[in-house]
Amino acid sequence: MGGIRTPGAERLQEAAPLPADDELDRSLRPKRLDDFVGQPVVKEQLQVFIEAARARGEPLDHVLLAGPPGLGKTSLAQIVANELGVDFKQTAGPAFQRKADIASPLTGLEPRSVFFVDEIHRLPRALEETFYPAMEDGKLPITVGQGAGARLVNLDIPPFTMIGATTRSGLLTTPLRDRFGVTLRLELYDPPELAEIVMRSAGILEVEIEPGGATAIASRSRGTPRVANRLLKRIRDFAEVRGTGVIDAQVADDALGMLQVDKAGLDRLDREILKVICEKFDGGPVGLSTLAVAVSEEADTIEDVYEPYLLQQGLLKRTQRGRVATPAAYEHLGLEPRSAEATSLF
Repeated sequence: MGGIRTPGAERLQEAAPLPADDELDRSLRPKRLDDFVGQPVVKEQLQVFIEAARARGEPLDHVLLAGPPGLGKTSLAQIVANELGVDFKQTAGPAFQRKADIASPLTGLEPRSVFFVDEIHRLPRALEETFYPAMEDGKLPITVGQGAGARLVNLDIPPFTMIGATTRSGLLTTPLRDRFGVTLRLELYDPPELAEIVMRSAGILEVEIEPGGATAIASRSRGTPRVANRLLKRIRDFAEVRGTGVIDAQVADDALGMLQVDKAGLDRLDREILKVICEKFDGGPVGLSTLAVAVSEEADTIEDVYEPYLLQQGLLKRTQRGRVATPAAYEHLGLEPRSAEATSLF
C-alpha cells in the first residue's frame, strides 16, 4: 500500500529546499512541551492526553488547534510528535485537490504517526468525507477502475493522530469538527510571555540582548511569538549596523521606529486600515471586501492577520453591517472623534 503514488502525493513529499529564514524559524521552535512558553491551559491539557496515550501505547486522539496565525500551532503539533516519540508528517489543506491525493500520504504513515494538516479550513469540502473513515475506522475507501467495472476498495490506514490547525474554525463543517476528540484554542500572548520568548530566541541566535530590549520588543509584538521573533531578527540587524550589536531598550525603540511599528504594536498597514475607515468611510461601517480594495490587501489577510489584534486592542469593531472604528482608534491616530450621532452606532 505504501507504494501508491499520485501527482498530489508527490507535491506533499517532494518539498522544495527551505529558504534561510524558514530554516531559522524552525530552529527557534521549541522541541518539548516544557520549553513551550505561554498557553498554560493548552499545555496542561496536552500533557495529560500525551501521558495517557503514551502509557497505553496508543495514538493520541485527533487534535484541532485553533487561533490567530503565529501563536505556535505548528510548533505544538511537532512537540506532540516529539513527546510521543513518533513520526511527524506535515501538509496543508490546499495541497489536497483530488481524492487520490489523500491515499499515498495516509497509507504511507508509520503506526501512531502525527499527521499535521495546516489551514485545514481550506480543505475542499468534497474531500472531507474521504477523511472521515480514515479518522474513525482506519479505512480509506477508494474506487478502482472505471465505469461498470469500477469497485470500491478499503485500504487499511495505520493508527495515527491527525492534528488540524486553523485560523478560522468557523469555516469547518460540523462533521469534520466533531471527529476531533481534542479541540484547543490558542490565545494571544501577554508581554511578559513574549519577553521570555524573545530572550530564549536571542540565546539561540547568539544575540546579546538586555531585559529592557526584550520588553520593548514584546510590548510591540501584537501578542504573537512569530511577530516577536521577526522583529528580533530585524532589530538584530539594526543593532549590528547602527549600534554595538547589543539590543537594549533604546536600540530596540530606535529600530522599531525605523520599522514603523508604533508603541501599541501597530504597523503601517494597521494604521492604514484604521485611517481608511475613519477618513474615507466616516468611521464605518464598511464591508470587508470594500476595505480590502481600499487598502490594496487581500480580504483574508485583513481578517486573519490584522483584525484579531485591532479587535483585542479595542480599535476596531465588527458589526452586522461591517467594520467600525472605535473612539480609541480616532484617539490613536490623533484624529477628531466622530460626532455623537455617528457614535450612537455603538
